[in-house]
Amino acid sequence: MVVVGYGWCGRGVSMRAKGHGANVAVVEVDAVKALEAAMDGFRVMNMMAAAKIGDIFVTVTGDKHVIDLKHIRVMKSGAILANSGHFDVEINVAGLEKIKKTKRTIRKFLEEYTLKSGKKIYLLGEGRLVNLAAAEGHPAEVMDLSFANQSLAAEFLVKNKGNLESKVYVLPKKLDQMVARLKLKVMGMGLEKLTREQKKYLNSWKEGT
Repeated sequence: MVVVGYGWCGRGVSMRAKGHGANVAVVEVDAVKALEAAMDGFRVMNMMAAAKIGDIFVTVTGDKHVIDLKHIRVMKSGAILANSGHFDVEINVAGLEKIKKTKRTIRKFLEEYTLKSGKKIYLLGEGRLVNLAAAEGHPAEVMDLSFANQSLAAEFLVKNKGNLESKVYVLPKKLDQMVARLKLKVMGMGLEKLTREQKKYLNSWKEGT
């Protein structure tokens, strides 16, 4: 399996695929993220090399045509393509339409493209976000976190009206922490606390240097 992009979504896809027994290769343009993928135990390679060996491809980059025609042309017959990162531009679907010989719907959300060479390529969800286009969307267990952060961010902006510059702000860490604590509590999970001694040690350079 080939995962294109190793941001938070790419990490999740890679880990879940590995957990199901997949042999995962990661494609990245960012050297640090590529190194992180390698340290997490995944093979890292460029897209052209990955295109030649992959059976299933999942794009999670947020960019355009990360799977392009030059990659599709060297893929195995039977390769499966899915996008879970951005709009329907990560896979060059328009280009695939142009080079197809025939196209048929195998089942809902699954289309088979037969190329002039006889090779077959399978596309999930028309190249749209597969977790939305071909499933039931994000689970409530994920969306409650997103909506909590979004509502707290909106409240922060209202409360600080007139005191903020015109720029992008990162959600204050204390709000992130609050949402995380509430989620852990709902899940029945425990959370450790630092002792006074530990806090002092972390905030000081006088000991342990």
